[in-house]
Amino acid sequence: MDFSPACALAEPWFRWLSQPLPTDVAEISGQPVPLEQAVQNAAKLLREAKSPLFFGLSRSSTDGQRAACELADRVGAVIDTTASIGHGPSIMAFQVAGESTCTLGEIRHRSDLVVYWGSDPLTTHPRHIERIVERPGLYRPGGRRDRRLIVIDSNRTASAAAADQFIQTHPGADFEILWVLRAILQNIDLPESEYGGVPLAVLKQLAQDFAGSHYGAIFFGVQLAEGPSGHCTIEALLRLVTDLNLHTRFVARRMRVPGDVTGADSVLCWQTGYPFSVSLSSGYPRYNPGEYSAGPMLARGEADCVVLVGAERVEKLPQAAQLQLRKIPVIQLDPPETCRDIPATVRFNTAIYGIHRRGTAYRMDEVPVPLRKVLESPLPSDDEVLRAILKAVRG
Repeated sequence: MDFSPACALAEPWFRWLSQPLPTDVAEISGQPVPLEQAVQNAAKLLREAKSPLFFGLSRSSTDGQRAACELADRVGAVIDTTASIGHGPSIMAFQVAGESTCTLGEIRHRSDLVVYWGSDPLTTHPRHIERIVERPGLYRPGGRRDRRLIVIDSNRTASAAAADQFIQTHPGADFEILWVLRAILQNIDLPESEYGGVPLAVLKQLAQDFAGSHYGAIFFGVQLAEGPSGHCTIEALLRLVTDLNLHTRFVARRMRVPGDVTGADSVLCWQTGYPFSVSLSSGYPRYNPGEYSAGPMLARGEADCVVLVGAERVEKLPQAAQLQLRKIPVIQLDPPETCRDIPATVRFNTAIYGIHRRGTAYRMDEVPVPLRKVLESPLPSDDEVLRAILKAVRG
């Protein structure tokens, strides 16, 4: 089977999908059972739970995410997305500093300067540079010839080799460098000759390049959001972009992990008012990252039943949280033969949106994209399973 255009990340996945899929819809303790029996068992677990937790949603679609919110609201659960172990600090920074942003199409059509900061798109998003930087735009008909590409990272990556300029920093020095760039733009004298492993002269030229661009865009990776002060680093970046908008047009965009992670944030926002780490246990939404985040909740032993709507990011949870998942009932919804590291009490094998079911996903720039069905599957979608569990809970 041939795939065009080729994608190193997608091709193995599509080859796996081309094979016959298992037809078992549901399992209880690893044994195949009828769907209705599994639904009733899951509903019983949720009715008996005192502190249920819903986690995942990043491989679902708008329909599945809405169904998860509705079921979590019904049973008084905490609902959290994979943002809490990824770009959650970025979202917290947006709430403090605001965001200068745009669509990917605007960057392609207008930008003459593109910066990848703490991100290696040639490895993680293989066609990002091809579609955004190299492709001609309305005001950049020369495509790559009309743009300058800068990579800023603590490691020399594949993307660094393709850039016009690579600036290598010390690990964890992004916060310092961002504030130095802000100081340079405000004509503040700086005493040191080097900051974060980068000579001051290079940083001054970088600030000049930023301010002198016609339209600049910074794509930043989750690397900047990691660590206990990740939200402060992202806030510094956002405030730098605000400063640059006094001189030119500048924007910042997150490089999200694969899947509908942006959609999960968006759906939770318009269902609960908050993007992740939301408690519905009091009958109204409460938002508090850390207290209501999946990793810390599990590590503290507070959740007594977990619903995993896609378990592909569970390995990113703290070790204590993963151990707790093996001690409490787990209801898992995932495509067959995937994410079986956690022994699920009840497992539902679900169809895949955009392959077996129609749906809606969100691009990393919050633009909704309709998904079409291309293959037949007897398996239900996760929203169908979640709504069946909700009906059983109500009954």
